[in-house]
Amino acid sequence: MRILFVSHTFPLEGEPLSNVGGMQRLAVEQEIALASHPDVELTSLVLRSSSRWTELRTGPFLLRLLWEIPRIVRSAAVDVVLFSSMVTAALAPLLKPRLRGTRVKLAATPVGRDVTLPNPAYQRLVPRIFSALDLVLPISRATAEECLSRGLAPEKLRIVPCGVDPSRFPPVENRSATRAELLAALKLVGGAPIPEGALLLCSVGRHQERKGFHWFVEHVMPRLPEDVVYLLGGSGPMTPRIQEIVRHRNLRDRVRVLGRISEEMLLTLFRGADLFVMPNIPVPGDMEGFGVVMLEAGLCGLPILAADLEGIRDVVRDGENGMLLPAGDADAFARAIESFRHNPGRLEAASRSSVQATLSRFSWEVVVEQYLEALRPLNSTTGALAPG
Repeated sequence: MRILFVSHTFPLEGEPLSNVGGMQRLAVEQEIALASHPDVELTSLVLRSSSRWTELRTGPFLLRLLWEIPRIVRSAAVDVVLFSSMVTAALAPLLKPRLRGTRVKLAATPVGRDVTLPNPAYQRLVPRIFSALDLVLPISRATAEECLSRGLAPEKLRIVPCGVDPSRFPPVENRSATRAELLAALKLVGGAPIPEGALLLCSVGRHQERKGFHWFVEHVMPRLPEDVVYLLGGSGPMTPRIQEIVRHRNLRDRVRVLGRISEEMLLTLFRGADLFVMPNIPVPGDMEGFGVVMLEAGLCGLPILAADLEGIRDVVRDGENGMLLPAGDADAFARAIESFRHNPGRLEAASRSSVQATLSRFSWEVVVEQYLEALRPLNSTTGALAPG
């Protein structure tokens, strides 16, 4: 199958931290997985940019695609154009007339907020995008429901989850050793020594309202004992508020705001912590489409304590890779965390289960086959060029 992959969310070459986030990670690994599959001939059109400049550069990139996509479709006999999000798929209504005379099909991977963005003009465009697409591959049931509510025809729908690359997160053989590595790394960034035997919670992500990090620091951490420490990676618009809550609640020793962290530090954090926390809260127009970071944490053996909300429900299964808890219920989160405190047997069993569940359901080897199962029926006739 000949696929043209289109994305506007790639980081700069050799600088993975220049553009980070779930949508970005999905697009990059989606391309790698498709390119490495023996049944796929992949051509890519991607915008590489830092997050600072992506918004400014996306418009000119999309305009160029109006000419580039039809040219490549014809020259490479492309079977399917796969857009990595609804942002690039917004070209579909304009591309249709430019692709007359071909049998190429158009598909897209909606991720969440690219469907629900609360902009009236954009929301008027969304049904037209769905009408022009031949197949829509949302990453979760929650995203699928948002697509259907905006006019997507059910027969065009096929849910395919995000994947994760196991080679990026090798198995933890000795968690005591990896914990020591994490504690040594934390000493370098300063702060009071972490108590021996402390339960280490961690979260990583952009500090925006829907992630609920500020809520967790303000409402859950004060309910927990002194030997529970929260390590928070990332940054964003809510960072100042989180830091203010830490100061106001006198949580400096128990909440460490780490800022943006390298790939190396991310691996150290996931391999040395005890539990991963995904404390999202509902925010109108800004849904959590999935949560790739939970897959990465799961591969490193972290059980996930997550809000029972939106696309998170497609990632976490109670008793397999963690627990789903009522969003905004501080007592429920505190009780769940306490249940692992001073219970190494339970923590170890949950860690093993998290790795196994993540590998069996979300490794790219599994997920890419789901993409191809969905795309192959679009290619029931061989070749993209029609006679004449």
